[in-house]
Amino acid sequence: MVHMSLKGLPESQYRSLTGSSMYDEDNYLLLSGIQHFAFCRRQWALIHIEALWAENVLTVSGDLMHDRAHNQTLTEKRGDVIITRDMPVFSRTMQVIGKCDVVEFNRDEKGVRLVGREGLWLPCPVEYKRGAPKLHDADRLQLCSQAICLEEMLLCPEIESAYLYYGETKRREAVPLNAELRGTVRTMFAEMRDYYDRQHTPRVKQSKSCANCSLMDLCLPKMPHKESVSAYISKVFDED
Repeated sequence: MVHMSLKGLPESQYRSLTGSSMYDEDNYLLLSGIQHFAFCRRQWALIHIEALWAENVLTVSGDLMHDRAHNQTLTEKRGDVIITRDMPVFSRTMQVIGKCDVVEFNRDEKGVRLVGREGLWLPCPVEYKRGAPKLHDADRLQLCSQAICLEEMLLCPEIESAYLYYGETKRREAVPLNAELRGTVRTMFAEMRDYYDRQHTPRVKQSKSCANCSLMDLCLPKMPHKESVSAYISKVFDED
């Protein structure tokens, strides 16, 4: 399984977030895996259980978009908003770990205190995606997962909405983080945990979406075409 470490944080901050210096990362799933899982359970298992991966034009362009968002040197303050990038997050209740592309902390009386900052601040995750908004919920589920992690880590009030930024439209899409979406997140991570603990890669029905999957050739390798009966007979007679 791919892991992401919080141990690059200062020891005092590490202890405050985890409650201990003995943080067992090995039992935690990768947060971003929920996007793979929502798209295709088999794809998620091939990546996170069998450790298979393959690049295509979609994954490469998506990686390029994340380069700027994941630049930790670009933390800045704009008026009543603090913008931080590549922020490590985790959830004990869901046993997941990951990073947020961008977290905006907005000054708010209902917020929490931040080390080295005056006032109270409420976090809002912003996830960057290539292409345009999708019909399925994969992106929204990943964003909601990040919000749940932030709520647990910072002990802040429930984050009501967050944002997805799409490279094709160059616009933000507000995502309400309602009870239904939160419930789906927790249900999916529980299912992922079951598959991972059993080291089980599920089978799925082939669909049109398989054509856009970077793992198509690994998941559905092309089999040699069976020789036709007429070709076989002709070959036999030619050999005679």
